[in-house]
Amino acid sequence: MFDILTLNKIAACGLEQLDAAKYTVTDDVAANADGIILRSFAMHDMELPEKLLAVARAGAGTNNIPIDKCTEKGIVVFNTPGANANAVKELVIAGMFLASRDVVGGIEWASALTGDDVAKQVEKGKSSFAGCEIQGKTLGVIGLGAIGILVANVARHLGMHVIGFDPYLSVDAAWRLSSHIEKAKSADDVYAKSDYITIHVPFTPDTKHMINKETLEKMKDGVKLLNFARGELVNNDDIKAAIANGKVSSYVVDFPSAETVNQKGIVAIPHLGASTAESEDNCAMMAAQELVSYLETGDILNSVNFPNCSLPMGAEGRISILHKNVPSMISQFTNMFAEAGLNICDMINKSKKDNACTIINSDHDIPADFAHKIADIDGVLRVRIIK
Repeated sequence: MFDILTLNKIAACGLEQLDAAKYTVTDDVAANADGIILRSFAMHDMELPEKLLAVARAGAGTNNIPIDKCTEKGIVVFNTPGANANAVKELVIAGMFLASRDVVGGIEWASALTGDDVAKQVEKGKSSFAGCEIQGKTLGVIGLGAIGILVANVARHLGMHVIGFDPYLSVDAAWRLSSHIEKAKSADDVYAKSDYITIHVPFTPDTKHMINKETLEKMKDGVKLLNFARGELVNNDDIKAAIANGKVSSYVVDFPSAETVNQKGIVAIPHLGASTAESEDNCAMMAAQELVSYLETGDILNSVNFPNCSLPMGAEGRISILHKNVPSMISQFTNMFAEAGLNICDMINKSKKDNACTIINSDHDIPADFAHKIADIDGVLRVRIIK
């Protein structure tokens, strides 16, 4: 039996992925859980359960999880990339329309009208909220992951010219990207050519304030900027200055802050990107499935701190080893198998930056004391025998 701790309310369809015969689910933070499923709960000050093996975030962002601490303890952290992509895509498209026409301002103005001649007031005042159409305009998409690709393809169907940039575009993503999308050689190309720019990149130390005074100066005058990725990607002081001098005509952001609310030219949406019933269901199911696969087989998919690594189950013994990505680890593992008289019938090793995963199938049962010997190797973070 595996004990699963939920730190937020998780959609029922997600918890249904956990077979009651194999899993016990609790919301007691004091529980010594094997796995955790959460959404936005802040784990940084939380004492991690002693036997914790994995954390699954029902969503893309993992800033609320102490990833470095988890890695040191050999705890795999999962997220659910793409599960909420359609929901975010739809809001980004709505954001483009909000950037094009002052719909929000118009609604607020109309809501304040009084008297018997409202219709006449509307006809007289509506010109103050006129805007432009998106058809024929150029949309720049920076980041062609699950969401960026969907936005780019839809914008193309809406009659826009679309230019995209992603230096890490995967082969799978490239297949899903419309052949009509222009591929830029650099972000600067996107800045120079686009009437609208939408950013879809993860927040890291390297991407913090990637939109700033210097990059804004490279954009067209009157550019419309959309940020449904992370608020910290944009320097708020610089965007406000760009709006004031006319460089940016509209900024639509899904991450309101003290600097961006109640500001002329800024539409601050209250983080609604993934706030749909369908998105929450998709994220919950994917998170639970990732957790089940890892706990029961050792296979890893969509981890943020360890590599994707999977191997078909063998008939007898199986061992999963999380370790540092350093020389001679594999030879030490295989030598120890040979010395113990345990034949290796299948093996896979994958790495991700400083960390790696090795899964080994043997045609012998693997004794617990053997796992302890593997765990004593310098650089090994976690060893599990999986029957």
